[in-house]
Amino acid sequence: MELSLIIPAYNEAHRIGPTLRHFHAFLAARPASFEILVVDDGSTDDTVALVTALAAELPGLHVLCSPANRGKGHAVRRGMLVATGQVRLFSDADGSTPIDELDPLLQALSEGADIAIGSRYLAASQVMRPQPWFRRVWSRLVNRVVQRVLLPGIVDTHCGFKAFTAAAAEHTFAACTVDGWSFDLEVLARARAQGFGIREVPVRWQNDERSKARLRQLPREFRHVYRLRQQLRQSRQQAGSWS
Repeated sequence: MELSLIIPAYNEAHRIGPTLRHFHAFLAARPASFEILVVDDGSTDDTVALVTALAAELPGLHVLCSPANRGKGHAVRRGMLVATGQVRLFSDADGSTPIDELDPLLQALSEGADIAIGSRYLAASQVMRPQPWFRRVWSRLVNRVVQRVLLPGIVDTHCGFKAFTAAAAEHTFAACTVDGWSFDLEVLARARAQGFGIREVPVRWQNDERSKARLRQLPREFRHVYRLRQQLRQSRQQAGSWS
């Protein structure tokens, strides 16, 4: 398998159908072999039934079901570790970053990066429909703290469009434990600590007003940032003591 596309889903019956049809049509028109893994995170709506029905007509589409809602990080991690593609991409179910932004990420991997992440905040990025002002403030505040404390040089850690080589995905996600929204921070921080090269790539992006990110998640984001920094420091100290 050349490409695995992982899509985490929780109660996405109202919007995942058009996304899957568009993603599948785009990938099916290319020569590379692919699979699409929808990882359902304990949905209580018709997400699983809808994706299962689509899988009967869209070759390469599969659904993985979790019995309980564990969080986006758990769903992405499960998909990444089950996937068989040489390249493993995860994308949000809303398709806020169009699938035709895939090639710049693949180009970055072909040039030597282990992880290529879509970015909304680079000079060449295009934001067609911006977030509400309060979410822009929240996002920029989180990114400032993350750059200062955990991931210097990465300006957009949370864009839901990231591609990994198989080796980077397997080594990094196997070490991750964060199940919630802060999983991006852990993935990138652990990848960098393990020596994997990360490159940000400008992408087109548009806000989906149905996004499930909430302002109340901000304190938890900050706690995860500082907890991860402490964990990585301890890991480096232990590695130093064993050498």
